[in-house]
Amino acid sequence: MASRTRILSVLVAALVMGCDSSSIPVIPTPIGPPTGSPPVLVGAGDIAQCVTGSAEGTARLLDSIAGTVITLGDNAYFTGSRDDYRTCYGPTWGRHRARTRPVAGNHEYESPGAFPYFEYFAEAATGPLGTGYYSFEIGPWHIIALNSNLDVGESSDQVRWLRDELRSSRARCTLAYWHHPLFSSGPNGNIRTMQTMWRTLYEADADVVLAAHDHLYERFAPQDADGRVDPQRGLRSFVVGTGGAALSQHIRPQPNSEMRISAFGVLKLTLSVDRFEWDFVPVEGGSLDFGTAQCH
Repeated sequence: MASRTRILSVLVAALVMGCDSSSIPVIPTPIGPPTGSPPVLVGAGDIAQCVTGSAEGTARLLDSIAGTVITLGDNAYFTGSRDDYRTCYGPTWGRHRARTRPVAGNHEYESPGAFPYFEYFAEAATGPLGTGYYSFEIGPWHIIALNSNLDVGESSDQVRWLRDELRSSRARCTLAYWHHPLFSSGPNGNIRTMQTMWRTLYEADADVVLAAHDHLYERFAPQDADGRVDPQRGLRSFVVGTGGAALSQHIRPQPNSEMRISAFGVLKLTLSVDRFEWDFVPVEGGSLDFGTAQCH
C-alpha cells in the first residue's frame, strides 16, 4: 500500500508540473544500507545533458548503490529550466530525488535565481529558497552543502553561516561540497574565489571537499587553501564532474593532483566513525580509484 501511495503521489506531481507520462521517472526499489554497515554518500556533478544520454548510465549506478545521493551542481543542462529538469534530469537521476541532497551549479543560475532548481528539489532538500546552503548529519559525519554561485567572500552571509556551523558541530569528521573547485586540472582550472571557504574549513579541521564544474574525475593530496601539501591538517579534495555531461578533453595537471580520469561515473564514499573510503565507480563497472584516509 505504501509503494502504491508513493506512485500515485508522483503521478499527481507530474500532472501538476505539466509532464506527460513519458517524463515520469521510474521509481526504483528503495535502497537502504545493510544493517550495521557504515553510511554511504554517493554522487557526481555535471549530470543531465539530454544530447549525450550518459546520465542514464550513471543513474543506473545509483540504482544499485545504497546511501544518500548528492549532486555537485550543473544538474540539468543547459539552463536548469523546468523543462531541463523534467526531460533530462527527471527520467535519470530524478528517480532518486527522495534521497538526494543537491547543490546548484552555474547552469542552474542560467534561470533567474535558479528558481526551477529550488522548485524541483524543494526547501527540505536545498535549504532556504535563494540561499542553497545547508547541513545535515550522516552517521558520525557532519555534511555541509554550500553554494559557490553566491558571495563567498570573507564578510559574506554564507561564510559567516559556515563559521557558526563549524563552531557548533561536535562531529569528528566533516565533509563539504559545492560546485566550483578551488583546485582542478580541467579547462576551468583553479577557482580562486573559493579560497576563503577552503581556509575556513581548514581552520576548523574539516576533512573532505567535493566539487565538479570540470567534467572529469580528479583526486588531490590533502592541502591547505594556498595549495601546500599538508598530510596532518590538509583537506583531501575530489573533482567529480562525471555525471553525464560531455567529458573535458583538455587537462593541465595541477600540483598535488594524484589521480585524473576521463570517464562517466560516480564517487562512492563510505563514512566510518574515524575514517572514510573513496571509490570511483565508472559506468562500465569495477573501480578506477579506491583508497582510504583517516579523519583529523
